[in-house]
Amino acid sequence: MKHLSPKEAWTWLQAETERRRALGQEPPLFVDVRMEIESLYVGRPPGVENIPWYEYPDLTPDPERFAQAVAREAGAKDRPLLLICRSGKRTLDAAKALEAAGFTDVQHVLHGFEGELNEHFHRSTLNGWRHDGLPWEQM
Repeated sequence: MKHLSPKEAWTWLQAETERRRALGQEPPLFVDVRMEIESLYVGRPPGVENIPWYEYPDLTPDPERFAQAVAREAGAKDRPLLLICRSGKRTLDAAKALEAAGFTDVQHVLHGFEGELNEHFHRSTLNGWRHDGLPWEQM
């Protein structure tokens, strides 16, 4: 697993997409592992595919189910993957599950979409995708 800052992840995603398209290959699969409601209402990077690591109401990860869902979307276990979550913590477990399931090229976004909490328990003030001014959308 590679650990990329949000800006590194965005640069990598764009370059790898261009490189793979020039070779006639599928671009990297960008996966948001947050619950669907988080992705929709908090915001998300454009072009990301939402495949939750866990979902409401049970909030319990099912690594096998998750890996199968990613495999269906990716089409091949050697397709590059970029994972993002709220703070960069869920993606660590999700990436480990994917590697255990045979995925060979997994990256995750350090600090995630919203970043770490500051001293006032607010996100998007210290680091993260949104803090770094990278493209995002909100429903």
